[in-house]
Amino acid sequence: MTPDEKLLEQINALSAQVKDLQREIRRLEVKNADVPDDVLAAIAAGVAAYLGYAGHRRLPRYAPATSWRSGVHTAHPTTQLVR
Repeated sequence: MTPDEKLLEQINALSAQVKDLQREIRRLEVKNADVPDDVLAAIAAGVAAYLGYAGHRRLPRYAPATSWRSGVHTAHPTTQLVR
């Protein structure tokens, strides 16, 4: 068997594996098509937390500014983002 024939055989074997994987992906997509997005987000957050990722809250926290004094008004709002 020549090197070209070996290479062609390997390419054909890999092509068959790719086709099998594509078929499996399509089957899994159809099987999981009815899972709501909020459930997927909750599962993803749980897995991320288990793996050690600490997500950031992106909600404003309303607190008085530390430099606020009576009678002094600032031009910017006193909201701070929680990190």
